[in-house]
Amino acid sequence: MSTELRRLRNYINGEFRDAADGRTTEVVNPATGEAYATAPLSGQADVDSAMAAAAAAFPGWRDTTPADRQKALLKIADAFEERAEELIAAEVENTGKPTGLTRSEEIPPMVDQIRFFAGAARMLEGRSAGEYMEGMTSIVRREPVGVCAQVAPWNYPMMMAVWKFAPAIAAGNTVVLKPSDTTPASTVLIAEIIGSILPKGVFNVITGDRDTGRMMVEHPTPAMASITGSVRAGMSVAESASKDVKRVHLELGGKAPVVVFDDTDIAKAVEDISVAGFFNAGQDCTAATRVLVQEAIHDEFVAALAKAAAETKTGQPDDEDVLYGPLNNPSQLKQVSGFIERLPAHAKVETGGHQVGEKGYFYAPTVVSGLKQDDEIIQKEVFGPVITVQSFSDEEQAVEWANGVEYALASSVWTKDHGRAMRMSKNLDFGCVWINTHIPLVAEMPHGGFKKSGYGKDLSAYGFDDYTRIKHVMTSLD
Repeated sequence: MSTELRRLRNYINGEFRDAADGRTTEVVNPATGEAYATAPLSGQADVDSAMAAAAAAFPGWRDTTPADRQKALLKIADAFEERAEELIAAEVENTGKPTGLTRSEEIPPMVDQIRFFAGAARMLEGRSAGEYMEGMTSIVRREPVGVCAQVAPWNYPMMMAVWKFAPAIAAGNTVVLKPSDTTPASTVLIAEIIGSILPKGVFNVITGDRDTGRMMVEHPTPAMASITGSVRAGMSVAESASKDVKRVHLELGGKAPVVVFDDTDIAKAVEDISVAGFFNAGQDCTAATRVLVQEAIHDEFVAALAKAAAETKTGQPDDEDVLYGPLNNPSQLKQVSGFIERLPAHAKVETGGHQVGEKGYFYAPTVVSGLKQDDEIIQKEVFGPVITVQSFSDEEQAVEWANGVEYALASSVWTKDHGRAMRMSKNLDFGCVWINTHIPLVAEMPHGGFKKSGYGKDLSAYGFDDYTRIKHVMTSLD
């Protein structure tokens, strides 16, 4: 007997709607491999409607006072707390993540981030006025950019939605947000929560595939396109947006180096790195999955890391002992498996390297050693629970190998030598450098990278500024 699938809908101009042409896609729970819902496969008519709603709402929202925007965001944060269990349930069904970790590691920072941007809403100011030409006063205005087309990824659907809409709305913009086609449920619930707080058209959600996202970016209405996703997707967005000179905000892939020197506390480093590498099944662009260890402690470190990995558990969301759940979809499982299957002969799988169970898309915590700098698994983002280990000789080689990839999002350095830590933080070509830790984020500090990891910042006042534009006003004193 078949189970009736839940019906998700778009949220446009304050109301829930099916796709204009009625098309849908099935949404699958990655912990079971079974469909649990359908979502609209939005087409051009749906994109047009959402953009029209956002454009119509923009003048009114732009002209609200910063205090009013702050109040609205604070109400949204309170509502997220009040309906936290609903959000957790939707996200767990979306992703298969452990329920307890979703409750403890995602809801609190999301709420805090919304409240941070509520405060930032009241900091929408230019520099002080002044006379830079005789008889003239200059004023700098900081204004919202307009309608924002935003595309969120599947690894953190709820949190990335917050990173998108909170700064945009705080700055006075209106939003059309598309979640990943594999994880729309929590974003549709967010639309329901926000819909009772914001005016119609300020926040719109449409679901669909990459073609839907392309239509959003190519649409003439948005002034800005923002995406968190793969390098390939980011390059496509940048190319499409260039045709009408849209602003672009890209947070793309990563291949974070974790540089461990021989004066490091090995036990503590292994404990922290294994968690930072395997958390969320390694499906994190900042994950600690590319470890470079100084040769004097390499063997000891690898043995300890392999032991920690072998003791790390993956499993169903309601299992309290697991660190992470499944990979998000069959394609991702195939990608991760492919990296292991294609390993060169000189590589050694210390532990893991295989799928777990017959139901869902689970993959064992994996450690691979014996790798060279030009190996595929070192150069390309795996986005799975796989930690690679290389052995380096000295600081110069560590910097060369750490920087020797096309990504430049995050990195970490593990040493007791303060001077070395400061040199490494200067020389590592990454948007974030952690020292003796890896992966903590706070709302007040920027998140974003260089090179093929994209440009623009999430979180912080820098992320808020990305959703504003600068205008010079000069007036005669006569």
